[in-house]
Amino acid sequence: MSKFAETPRNRVRRLPARGDYEKETIYSIVDEAKICHVGFAIDGQPFVIPTIHARHDDVLYLHGAKASRMLKHIQAGNPICVTITLLDGLVLARSVFHHSMNYRSVLLFGQGKLVEDDEAKMCALEVLTNHVVPGRWDDARKPNRIELNATTVVELSLESASAKVRVGPPSDDEEDYTLPVWAGVLPLRQQALPPVNDPRLNDGIPVPEYIAALVTAEE
Repeated sequence: MSKFAETPRNRVRRLPARGDYEKETIYSIVDEAKICHVGFAIDGQPFVIPTIHARHDDVLYLHGAKASRMLKHIQAGNPICVTITLLDGLVLARSVFHHSMNYRSVLLFGQGKLVEDDEAKMCALEVLTNHVVPGRWDDARKPNRIELNATTVVELSLESASAKVRVGPPSDDEEDYTLPVWAGVLPLRQQALPPVNDPRLNDGIPVPEYIAALVTAEE
């Protein structure tokens, strides 16, 4: 299936024309983002936790310490909602009322389960590591038994999702277009800057090509 079914749970209600249920759109946002926010409720108290994520096919991986309340809640099979937003620009209209932002956002819904098998767990950690910096898994030391036992990994089967996207210039009231006020878009982007060596880095170790390439790609 190339798109998620539109349901009362994932339907974009405010400005529905900006809604998108195509997996290609949704997954491109998920894959570009380096962090997500996980929403869940325990005993009527809502929580929203920022965390690292990574996607493989129709599964989202999350990980953390075994004591994590969020991960315990997920592995118990409780429903959660994951949100991701990429900010692309500040939209400055002639009137304050019509100021906005250009953005790409997603809502992901599903139920999670614990990744218990060691091999599957290592594969998930590889996906998570390479999501942060592609190529890092093959370069850095892998988790040892103590570290693996101290880490919880959960996988969330993506059952329902939607994207909401705003692009383009401001939309002013017709009578405001003659106002002597600058209007337009201030584009924004996340950029990788030149790497800074660890003060305790051994002499003679260069910046890996896969990291240097991230800086070059943003120039």
